Amino acid sequence: MRKNDLEKHVTGESLFADDINTPEGTLYAVVFDSPIAHARIVNLDISPAMISRGVAAVLTADDIPGVNQVGGIIPDESLFAEKETHFIGEPIALVIADTYLNAAIAAKKIKAGFEKLEIITDPREAFIKGKLIMPPRTFSRGSTDAAWRECRYIFEGKVDSGGQEHLYLETQGAIAIPGEGGRIRLISSTQSPTSVQKTVARVLDIPMNFVEVDVLRLGGGFGGKEDQATHWAVMAALAAYKLKKPVKLILSRIDDLRMTGKRHPYSSDFKIGLDDNLMMIAYEAVYYQNAGAVADLSPAILDRTLFHATNSYFIPNVKATGISCRTNLPPNTAFRGFGGPQGKFVIEAAIYKAAEELGIEPSVIQRKNLLKEGDIFHYGQAAKNCQAINCWNDAEQKFNYNELKAEAAEFNRNSTLIKKGISVMPICFGISFTNTFLNQAGALVHVYMDGSVGVSTAAVEMGQGVNEKIKTVVSQTFSINRDKVRVESTNTTRIANTSATAASSGADLNGNAAIIAAQNIRQRLLDFASGLPGYSSAVKPEIRDGEVFLGGEKTGLLWEDLILKAYQSRINLSSHALYATPGLHFDKETNTGNPFAYHVYGAAITTVSLDCLRGIYSIDSVRIVHDSGKSLDELIDRGQIEGALTQGIGWLTLEEVVHSPEGRLLSNSLSTYKVPDIYSAPKEIQVIFLEGSENDFGPLRSKAVGEPPLMYGIGAYFAIMNAMKAFRPGKVFGIDAPLTPEKVLTALYDKI
Repeated sequence: MRKNDLEKHVTGESLFADDINTPEGTLYAVVFDSPIAHARIVNLDISPAMISRGVAAVLTADDIPGVNQVGGIIPDESLFAEKETHFIGEPIALVIADTYLNAAIAAKKIKAGFEKLEIITDPREAFIKGKLIMPPRTFSRGSTDAAWRECRYIFEGKVDSGGQEHLYLETQGAIAIPGEGGRIRLISSTQSPTSVQKTVARVLDIPMNFVEVDVLRLGGGFGGKEDQATHWAVMAALAAYKLKKPVKLILSRIDDLRMTGKRHPYSSDFKIGLDDNLMMIAYEAVYYQNAGAVADLSPAILDRTLFHATNSYFIPNVKATGISCRTNLPPNTAFRGFGGPQGKFVIEAAIYKAAEELGIEPSVIQRKNLLKEGDIFHYGQAAKNCQAINCWNDAEQKFNYNELKAEAAEFNRNSTLIKKGISVMPICFGISFTNTFLNQAGALVHVYMDGSVGVSTAAVEMGQGVNEKIKTVVSQTFSINRDKVRVESTNTTRIANTSATAASSGADLNGNAAIIAAQNIRQRLLDFASGLPGYSSAVKPEIRDGEVFLGGEKTGLLWEDLILKAYQSRINLSSHALYATPGLHFDKETNTGNPFAYHVYGAAITTVSLDCLRGIYSIDSVRIVHDSGKSLDELIDRGQIEGALTQGIGWLTLEEVVHSPEGRLLSNSLSTYKVPDIYSAPKEIQVIFLEGSENDFGPLRSKAVGEPPLMYGIGAYFAIMNAMKAFRPGKVFGIDAPLTPEKVLTALYDKI
């Protein structure tokens, strides 16, 4: 199998929002945003911009016909700031002109006066001052208070993890085209077409059926376009609606970096208790989430942190508390893993610290406490088809873990300044939206009279290969060549009420919906074929490899001929279908239920080399056993695993998001923000797919692959820590990510 998009990408044929041919007379928009993180707007003078060359309009909150509100989960986010600004980069006005350059020049002429207010950037400070997005949330099972008395060992600590910039290749943007009667068509770079549609309708005070959103593909998303793509589409729609002309709004890279949120930084506390046999008896964690200035998706992200507080381990007594703290930073948002990585990092840090105090390897505690079939998660769901131990055992055996440890120990005995570190990282990640109603998707399948097939779903292709997987399941359902199947753009007029392409569920939900639609048509075709002259109703026909078979024998009737005959006999060759994941429920009052259709498991062994003189390190190898069910396409899944792994390593080692105390982004360019490149990515990545794992909920028994592998990157952090311990055996290091070379160097030496 190949990804057809790859050829278009390489040749430059792939179209993204900024590449779409715009209608004649298209105008261009530039945002005027707040230069201060928290202030009252004393005055705003847009008149200099209004008379600037080429300017068609300058829009503010006063120009909104509907509601100045784009908040989703909690309605606390204005499209344009009115009385106060709450972060640097918050939109205040929109300048629309005949060219981008003229709009940008005019935006600089806007004059605004501000009265500075208190600025908070630290979540713990926000908590102390009562600045919360919502009341704290707690997931619990058993009684940690009672369990501490049964523990032989109890350890406590603090863990910090930083933000992460999405750095999608295609920046945020949209094109809005007005239609007759106040209708709006949007070409948007969004993971959530329906969110864009719904919010545009609310802000413009028009029905949703007046708004069409179309998405051909994204140049990367990683969660950064799940919610935050909406704002720019709404601004473009507002301008097009008011001016009755097409409007294009594409953020520059520098504007995108400044105005958009990142992965949530967390500051967390843990307490862990073990018995004499090193079984984890009790675990408590408190997560201070840095939400930024408004809610965005922070409540849902915090929930997923709480769901994944215990990673791949069974702990009978758990109390996990999440506190979403309001700060004066751009609203942090969805990022691959959606809060899960932050929760897993804390439990792994707790195990690391316990092992350090006990003088043993963390893997001893990890292995003893892995989930087993039937174990109950702290949110009440039972582990079914649990592959945690199988993945660990396969990794240990197939990659010769004991030999790798011995080699690292031998190397360290003979090397003074270069040290090796090794770690094991198991993962367990729940698949489904944790808001049950979101677990639905529609698909529309047309079979045209020449035998070609068109498929529309709610899935947004952003480089993850979801369209290729949908082509696979439809072609296999019909038993025809994949080349006959075309996946259309994602469009709200074809598939309505869509859930975002997120939560690793794009292929699951939309693939299953496409299978149902294709099965409907296939059954009609078989029923029709049964009545053709020469066919016996006693022997059911089959379609195999694009040909009709009867009683296991070829009939000579090809797919194309069957379709034409069916069309001429007025057989319905179209089908719309809905798939809703069965068996899901979750009570938000008790925080218990079955929130996930299934879990993805895996284990990774990471080895690193650390130059203890300079603080620099290399990731020598990452060896992974991954539970992908019955993979739809091992090549695509392997690519997702490798990409997610490297992104996870980047989050915990290189990618440091830095703000000044005044809330100004300092890591605001690729010269000040480092992502893994070919030199810092693992030198070797081996991926073995777990054998014998299948999944009743995935299309053709597959499992989701988008987010879970990012958590393997956590292993790199602790492998580096182990290398540091090999150099300074008696030194206690704090847990503070990302573990940049500068942090390594300052930690290794008492004075530099």
